[in-house]
Amino acid sequence: MEGRPEEDSELFARAQRGDTAAYEEIVQRYQQVAFRTAYLITSSAAEAEDAAQDGFMKAYRALARFRAGADPRPWLLRIVANEARNRVRSSGRRHGLELRLADDFRPGDAAPSPEAAAVASEDRQRLLALVNALSEEDRLVVSSRYFLELSSEETAAALGIPEGTVKSRLSRALARLRTSMDEEASRA
Repeated sequence: MEGRPEEDSELFARAQRGDTAAYEEIVQRYQQVAFRTAYLITSSAAEAEDAAQDGFMKAYRALARFRAGADPRPWLLRIVANEARNRVRSSGRRHGLELRLADDFRPGDAAPSPEAAAVASEDRQRLLALVNALSEEDRLVVSSRYFLELSSEETAAALGIPEGTVKSRLSRALARLRTSMDEEASRA
């Protein structure tokens, strides 16, 4: 079928055979999620951009070790996340995670009133502050699953932990977040 986008596995197979155009297509497909994954870890746009770029370079050099038939997205995100973690470790800096929550407004929806928009913005800011107050471990797993919308498998690959650990950390992190929200609500 002409004009049909190639499956990732087909692109990776071509790239493994030395087709640089196929790897360029892989980079185009994964550029945004790689950047977001690196940003989640580094909290710096410049560092995330460098980590994603270096991650793509390392992945290119490691293409021969990619298992045919495996899902390429977790493999690639693991490399990018490792590069981002290495940058954070080597820099010795620890930044507070700043995440932006996506607006619930979708094209075609009625425009929210200024009052509703202000309340929604305040709610997002409170939630963001509570997420940022979580431990780094909790913050990373919650952010990966809900802000980056990675699957459990992709979150596991990006964070370098087993998928079962993602599920248990996420459950505990959400319980702590609920407790924080309840405490904040009772103070208000």
